[in-house]
Amino acid sequence: MKKLLVIIYLLAFTTTIEAQEIFGQWKTIDDKTGEAKSVVEIYKKDGQVFGKIIDIMDASKKDLPCIECGGEDYNKPILGLDIIKNMEKEGEYYRKGTIIDPRNGKIYKLRLALDEDNSNLLQVRGYIGFFYATQYWERVKS
Repeated sequence: MKKLLVIIYLLAFTTTIEAQEIFGQWKTIDDKTGEAKSVVEIYKKDGQVFGKIIDIMDASKKDLPCIECGGEDYNKPILGLDIIKNMEKEGEYYRKGTIIDPRNGKIYKLRLALDEDNSNLLQVRGYIGFFYATQYWERVKS
């Protein structure tokens, strides 16, 4: 009986830890309309965190290339594009990386964190100097 209780406790604790991670799929939300725009999958590669667009809600935009992007991202399909790059965990935040806006090709410094009150919301804060804008993305339920 004690073994069963320990197993149940460990499973519940493991699920809680996973729910508090930023990894997984997130629905991006338009600031002005409140509508879902895309789904970004956040994943770890070589010790750093990246985020790739895996779905675009507007079917007419699914095949568009990133013509405003520079460097290696120029003219790549937006669907499948890594928009979040090179993030590192620092305490409760992920920092030191960037996010690109595929609509205009602008690159921003980035800070990611789970919302304090709701682990199903991801705070996505882009910076230019001391100025910033914040979006909240919603976790995609599996």
